[in-house]
Amino acid sequence: MKKLWGGRFDGKNEDWIDAFGASIFFDQSLAKQDILGSLAHVKMLVHTKILSEEEGQQIIDGLKIIQQKVANDELDYTVQNEDIHLNIESFLHEEIGPVAGKLHTARSRNDQVATDMHLYLKEKVQDILEKIHELRLVLVTKAEENIETIMPGYTHLQHAQPISFAHHLLAYYQMLTRDQERLTENLKRIDCSPLGAAALAGTTFPIDREFTAKELGFNAVYTNSLDAVSDRDFILEFLSNSSILMMHLSRFCEEIILWCSHEFQFVQLSDTFSTGSSIMPQKKNPDMAELIRGKTGRVYGDLFGLLTVMKGLPLAYNKDFQEDKEGMFDTVETVEKSLTIMSGMIASMKVNQQHMLESTEKDFSNATELADYLANKGIPFREAHEIVGKLVFSCIQKGIYLQDISLEEYQEIVPAIETDLYDKLSSYTAVKNRDSLGGTGFAQIKKQIDQAKQQL
Repeated sequence: MKKLWGGRFDGKNEDWIDAFGASIFFDQSLAKQDILGSLAHVKMLVHTKILSEEEGQQIIDGLKIIQQKVANDELDYTVQNEDIHLNIESFLHEEIGPVAGKLHTARSRNDQVATDMHLYLKEKVQDILEKIHELRLVLVTKAEENIETIMPGYTHLQHAQPISFAHHLLAYYQMLTRDQERLTENLKRIDCSPLGAAALAGTTFPIDREFTAKELGFNAVYTNSLDAVSDRDFILEFLSNSSILMMHLSRFCEEIILWCSHEFQFVQLSDTFSTGSSIMPQKKNPDMAELIRGKTGRVYGDLFGLLTVMKGLPLAYNKDFQEDKEGMFDTVETVEKSLTIMSGMIASMKVNQQHMLESTEKDFSNATELADYLANKGIPFREAHEIVGKLVFSCIQKGIYLQDISLEEYQEIVPAIETDLYDKLSSYTAVKNRDSLGGTGFAQIKKQIDQAKQQL
């Protein structure tokens, strides 16, 4: 098969060389965008009178036939045509003959592929933003159901202070809100047209780049042709934002995995998001949460892969850029599926409210409440801290908890202690009273939920 760029060449590559250099195995995912870019380009060529209306209409008609075949998955791509651009152009030749060759006037595959990726990522980031929005909504709904559900709060994975389960969920809501903000900001860089930059230096034809940008729905155009064809910052930014997003999902999955274990028994996952064991009949494994946790690593890999590809590239286009797509496609698919699974997993998750509460009553997570109580009685906090620390040590030796110490014993240490201490030591009161801005107090949580609903 004659290559569309083969005029300069006398020899012929072996098939395995062609296969190594080809990208059609994966960039066929850009077929839809490639045709959209070509339709805008040919309309511009007619608009600027570079092509006649008759030629332009022939090309448009041919592209629309191919567009329909792409939608119906009827095309057979070939390695000999190496990438999606040459494959589409070859199909166009088959449909309309030699006039198809005029489509590539004032255009290069360099600005063509960049345009395709901008179009692709613009669409996919908007899809991902919708899925983040859905997950944020699920978190707020679950939080509203669990405002007064008490659980242990942790530092160092040790019981620290009792908190509301809603408060814990809303922390992830805030993380996802930042993820949404980052990706929305990312769209500003994605929403920029490189079409018309040609190979690297622009073109001598009287093209209208603003025309094609408007046709394709871009908000801006690159103002430097070298930058237009060699910029992959918008993909790196997407991969970076996706890595942070997946890190948040992974942290949450790690906690869900712990929570549904026999040792915690805080939540129960739906059977839809669990699997069994081939040998142990009792097992119910949180496999979907584990997979999201695991797939976070591949998204990190996609980011580091492209950063490494880019780090030593001179301007402008280099064949290395062929390595910019697979990681992008992989991250899009991974993030979309992970968000969808996460929403379903949390929405269907059953919360063992009683067991969560009980886990805060057989520990020392109320120690800070006692220290604060003593401080309110006029004892310097550092001294109060030491008193409580010694009491905790004594309780551990006796196998009891702070609420088990009698009033008389407390008053021997600090005479000012009264019976109201025992209410202060209850987990429910400890959570309710933490009413500082952003705290776990029920009134504060309701404010957080109201603010979230306004945002959503």
